[in-house]
Amino acid sequence: MMKYETITHGELSYSPCRYGSSRILFRGPRRRLDRPYIACIGGTETYGKFIQKPFPDLVEKVMRQPCLNLGCVNGGIDAFVNDTTIMDICNNADMTVVQVMGANYLSNRFYSVHPRRNDRFLKASTVMQAIYYDVDFSEFSFTRHMLGALHEKSTERFDTVVNELQEAWVARMRTMLNLIGPRSILLWFSDEKLDDTPWAERPNQLQSDPLFITRSMVEKLRPLVRDIVVVNPSAKALAGGTDGMYFSENQSGIASEMLGVACHAEASAALVPALREQIYAP
Repeated sequence: MMKYETITHGELSYSPCRYGSSRILFRGPRRRLDRPYIACIGGTETYGKFIQKPFPDLVEKVMRQPCLNLGCVNGGIDAFVNDTTIMDICNNADMTVVQVMGANYLSNRFYSVHPRRNDRFLKASTVMQAIYYDVDFSEFSFTRHMLGALHEKSTERFDTVVNELQEAWVARMRTMLNLIGPRSILLWFSDEKLDDTPWAERPNQLQSDPLFITRSMVEKLRPLVRDIVVVNPSAKALAGGTDGMYFSENQSGIASEMLGVACHAEASAALVPALREQIYAP
């Protein structure tokens, strides 16, 4: 019998599980794959860190159909696109919801990231080292820290890095969506607006999430998906803060930066009609 998540000492038990030969630990309980299911892949929001019932669980309840939570904390495209097990699972799903993830979480011509923990910076390429000859890359363990330091060093050189990440993101997303197949929906789930405002003009700049993504980039992918669902949580949902979230005292700062329980409810409410239309439409 499968165990369902339990709350202990103010924290959640995420019932970590694996599917097939994939090396990624996903949030459980493990769903069966021998009956029709929906798959959700994405980053921290899809995983639902600190959330007892993230949007995949809410979608599952309303749709009355198993919904696999294939979210990965701080995950990016690279965590999934090279994982044949996960790509096959998504390809066999009735529909796959693909959360839009940041462009900083993928290997590119300038630097490489950990294959599963995509927020981890591994090394700079010779091209990057030539552009930033005055930077010691051995000081960095995380991509966002590294990118912040590069921006402070030179905004002009940094634009070259941003352009590379954006081009790499579109190319990698096309690859992943082709592997998933035509039954997919893109989900923008963020308090950031999906528009073409240059990243440098955004109020949060390098704290934005998903980082460096514009509407034009997402629209390039429209021919490969059934729908694009944009969820910007309402002011009321955002005002809920950490209400209903489960975390220890030393995690309160991290939890306060996450989209909360009410935000996940709004994401589910937006996804369900889109899923119903695409799965059950004649």
